[in-house]
Amino acid sequence: MSFDLVIFDCDGVLVDSEVISCRAHADTLTRHGFPITPDGVLKRFLGVSDREARRIVESEIGRALPDTFEAEVKHATLSFYADDLNAIAHVGDAIAALALPKCVASSGTPEKIHHGLTCAGLYDQLAPHIFSATQVQRGKPAPDLFLFAANQMGANPGRCVVIEDSVAGVTGGRAAGMTVLGFCGGSHCTEEHEDMLRKAGAAITFADMRQLPDLIGRAGQKHRPIAGFSPV
Repeated sequence: MSFDLVIFDCDGVLVDSEVISCRAHADTLTRHGFPITPDGVLKRFLGVSDREARRIVESEIGRALPDTFEAEVKHATLSFYADDLNAIAHVGDAIAALALPKCVASSGTPEKIHHGLTCAGLYDQLAPHIFSATQVQRGKPAPDLFLFAANQMGANPGRCVVIEDSVAGVTGGRAAGMTVLGFCGGSHCTEEHEDMLRKAGAAITFADMRQLPDLIGRAGQKHRPIAGFSPV
């Protein structure tokens, strides 16, 4: 196998949290004068770091959001997590089946990542190799977080495979010189999701985590984008 490291995104790849997160952001943004639906948050900010999303919103409304904004979003998100969060189907078994070193590189804050993985029962499988966009200057779609994760894990970026569900994440992984597999099996994924991930540069798209170990093996043998292959 040509890969030395598997890098997982968290939201929408490990935990089925994107719909929950979008609802929390939409509620809080609307309350602060930026009316938007959960679907609107999903379309505009999927995979984008909270820091970058805030910059965009503040630019559009022409003023700063309150200092309490992140705390309000976090409180809403974590409350929804307690009742509604689940792991992506079969992802725990897929992680266990991978003999390669693995880590998490997420746009979320460390607290959000920890809470999400814990609620979903996945934290012990991946700790302590969990990295957040708060640790780098630029979040996704910049390559910084993926390069930071590879460096922390002692891996060559060109020998890393990234599992992502967002255009921003796929773009960032490809910019880091990594092979990216696009996951489109989360509850937030629409019929167009697979095509969006392919256009962004995903080598393979898939919707069932039971396929992941085999797909990583196939991608590792090729170590290049596999044109026209989709097991979805």
